[in-house]
Amino acid sequence: MYKTFVRPFLFLFDAERAHHLTFSIVHFLSNFGFSGIFRRMYTIEDKRLEREVFGIRFKNPVGLAAGFDKDAKLYNELSDFGFGFVEIGTLTPKPQRGNPKKRLFRLKPDQAIINRMGFNNQGVFDAVKRLKKKHRVLVGGNIGKNKVTPNIDAVNDYLICFDALFEHVDYFVVNVSSPNTPGLRELQDKEPLAALLRQLKDRNAVNAIKQSIPEKPILLKIAPDLTDDQLLDIIEIVKITKIDGVIATNTTIEREHLKSDTVQTKEIGGLSGKPLTKRSTAVIRFLSEKSNKAFPIIGVGGIHSPEDVLEKLDAGADLIQLYTGFIYEGPSLVKNINRAILQRYEGLN
Repeated sequence: MYKTFVRPFLFLFDAERAHHLTFSIVHFLSNFGFSGIFRRMYTIEDKRLEREVFGIRFKNPVGLAAGFDKDAKLYNELSDFGFGFVEIGTLTPKPQRGNPKKRLFRLKPDQAIINRMGFNNQGVFDAVKRLKKKHRVLVGGNIGKNKVTPNIDAVNDYLICFDALFEHVDYFVVNVSSPNTPGLRELQDKEPLAALLRQLKDRNAVNAIKQSIPEKPILLKIAPDLTDDQLLDIIEIVKITKIDGVIATNTTIEREHLKSDTVQTKEIGGLSGKPLTKRSTAVIRFLSEKSNKAFPIIGVGGIHSPEDVLEKLDAGADLIQLYTGFIYEGPSLVKNINRAILQRYEGLN
């Protein structure tokens, strides 16, 4: 039904407008009792899907990636489509509009999206107001810095977001890999990244003691455009800072082998979707093999089918996340992935 009716309707609109329209529809339907219907349609409840990763038990390994619910407006409602966890953000200390519109583009022949949103969000403290309500799904908090904050002061932005969200999310993601905030990816360099992660780890321990709750897992989200040497640096940084894992990967600035019109492919921003499938899987495999599986990996990038997920799991991913594939394939993708994982499980026993 999604590909036949819903997607063609949504694709009549500009991509960003369609996103907001989708939110309005889901919110409206959920308020009128459709949450239970969605759960029955798309959720598979099976203990064999559960995964314990970085000390958290996930009811299934399929999550919704950051960027979809930036401001924590629909994390509960979106979980009704079968997700085992939902990642909100990227959130910054101060509200910011992001980059000028038009900034979100569909590349239909490639089943891809280019975005240069620029961390548009209403600010971390606004999101906290909504996160205080009861969660019916595990929630990750993806944090970043404001565009106007120079890199030398970036750690303060991350600490502000970390402190504000500490009581309200189940894990944290440090986003230094978006291509849409000028200079942000420079924070992936070895020295500034290690310094940032150390300070977050220290704050984690302090907050846990103050609030008498366990420390929260801290993950690092990395770009797919890193070289092998840079990936080796990431492995070393994860080990020396003792953070809990890596999300591989964010969007890419590469534009190779695309089928879409060059007018579209030349748009500035991060590319997501099918063109990223192989590269994100290669990064997962490299991190897993070179680290001897020393830390958990959440695999994201170009997942449009259950087969894509099984490849990422085989490459070393412990959990996976969807974004662009969810837009192109619809909520049935989540159910189909979980069903395929169960079928593999049954085939091994």
